[in-house]
Parts: sequence; C-alpha cells; structure tokens
Amino acid sequence: MQVSQEVNEWIDGFLFVANKPILDLLNTKPVLADGPTELLPDVRALERWLIASGTVTSAKAKATVRSWRNSTEAAAFLEQLIAFREKLREAVLRIESGSTPSDAFITEVNSLCLRYPFPALLHKRDGKVIRETTFELRKPTDLWAPIVDATADLLAETESSRIRKCESCVVHFFDTSKKGSRRWCSMNICGNKLKVAAYQRRKRTKDTSMN
Repeated sequence: MQVSQEVNEWIDGFLFVANKPILDLLNTKPVLADGPTELLPDVRALERWLIASGTVTSAKAKATVRSWRNSTEAAAFLEQLIAFREKLREAVLRIESGSTPSDAFITEVNSLCLRYPFPALLHKRDGKVIRETTFELRKPTDLWAPIVDATADLLAETESSRIRKCESCVVHFFDTSKKGSRRWCSMNICGNKLKVAAYQRRKRTKDTSMN
C-alpha cells in the first residue's frame, strides 16, 4: 500500500479509515512501500495513537499518558497490547470469512472485561438524559478498559457482514456506506487504484473483442 502522508486519513502518522477505533488499532501495522511497518514501536508512539484515535481525550488523561514515556510498566503494556492486536486480527479475519472468533479469544476478552470494567453513568444535559462512560486513568493497564470494551462491541454488537478487509491492501474497516458495498479502505488510498485497474481491464476486453 503506497500512500502519501498528506492524505487526510493520516493523523499524526496513523491511518484512520476504519470507522471504528478498535479496527484502526489493527491498522497500526500496515504494509507500506517498505513492507509491513509497525507504527507502535515504542511508548511515545502509543501515546500519539491514543490521542489521535480519541481513546484519551481529557487534558488530565493526556498529561498522565505523557508522563509514562520512560515507564517500564507502559512498555510492558504496549508489548501486551501488540500481542492482543494480533489475536484480534485473527478474530477479525475469522469474522470476515464468515466464521466466529475462537473460544480462547472470547475467554481472554471476557477476562479482561472483568478485570478492567468500563462503567457508564447517567447524566442530565440540555434537557436530556445521556449515558457517559467514566474512565479514570491512573496506570497503563487501565487502558485495557476502553480497548476491551470496544473489542466486545465489535464482536457482539457490530454487523459482521460490514467488517471487511480492503481488496487492495491489508487494512480492515467497518463499512458505513448506505448500500454496504464499500470494497476498499479509502478512495484516496486504494479506491482510485482499483477503479483504474477495473477500467483498464474493461478496455482491454473491449479492444480484444473488436480485433
């Protein structure tokens, strides 16, 4: 997948085309011009992704994450997160093939959900009752809460037929188009390339039939 860093789907060095941050996490290891590229090589990169993805939003939480730059605990969490990402990738590939995630992965997600719950409380705002998650970040492992909550939502609450892998690269996405017929990660990145290839195939077929 050859892309320009100027394409607006890239934020602070990360690709956001999946329509779900948990799938964007999978896409932190894309295949670029130089081959498979790990976009989360260290804690500083994780910090940038957490902020760019909207996983961490408050000024207090951002300051907390930044304070972990030299933290061995944060480095250990990152290693665990990358291992989890690859297990999630396997689960998503199974979903995309029409199957379901393995029992072992579901068990792991359940265990993490119990250890790191992501509670929500009701509040009144502008004359309406809204439900908001309450997430207080004290240590790196607290980041499991939003990650496993999003994973559970993806596996249980998301229309599986709309979870797809781009036909042209390794990027996964959730198709939010009205017709549900999106085939590529992004028009800017792969869509135009596929359309040009299809046009060229049609033209070759037409030229052949005329000869």
